[in-house]
Amino acid sequence: MALRWYSVVVDSHDPHALARWWAETLAWPVVFEADDEVVIAPPGSEALEGTVPREQLPQGWVFVPVPEAKSVKNRLHIDLAPAPDDDHQGQVDALVTRGATRVDVGQADAPWVVLADPEGNEFCVLTPRE
Repeated sequence: MALRWYSVVVDSHDPHALARWWAETLAWPVVFEADDEVVIAPPGSEALEGTVPREQLPQGWVFVPVPEAKSVKNRLHIDLAPAPDDDHQGQVDALVTRGATRVDVGQADAPWVVLADPEGNEFCVLTPRE
């Protein structure tokens, strides 16, 4: 029997704030929120809530609280890509304005930009593409 990907879980100091930051970044709605968990999912997912079993909802990100701070580079990271007609630098600048920070992970002069979210989780902003 094959397994299927269900969700990505993000350990967070403040899961509510970090989930909302990522929801705005991805233009995804918050589809579930409790004291100890916040879930964001692709647009349209909120309309399915309550109409299909939870395990049939589209994959999302689950933010949960942890007591410790992030201490090392992520072994898994997210790659984001602007659309072909988007301004790459403008997208990067907007993320930095909203709380992302530039990070050097040894990318040298790569065409993508490495940033970290407000809790230090690295992600890349690739060059525009389909």
